[in-house]
Amino acid sequence: MLIARRYVIAGRVQGVGFRFFAEAAAVREGVHGWVRNLPDGRVEARIEGDAEAVERVESALRRGPASSRVDEVTVEEEAPNRRVTGFSIR
Repeated sequence: MLIARRYVIAGRVQGVGFRFFAEAAAVREGVHGWVRNLPDGRVEARIEGDAEAVERVESALRRGPASSRVDEVTVEEEAPNRRVTGFSIR
């Protein structure tokens, strides 16, 4: 089943390689979307793909790279746009 979710991750998530970590997890799982830093120090990501693959990426986002500290993850369900876009860092 195809799903899409928007994530906002708070904590020590900028300046620690979080976006590259998210990109690697997304590419490994074959999902599409993007990740970017927000001006307030959080990281935002939109992930679309097979439900199980999205769940595995979400698990990685909740963990983060070793140098990060994830304090909170906000998740919003979104409608899949069904476009094959790959995954990008914005």
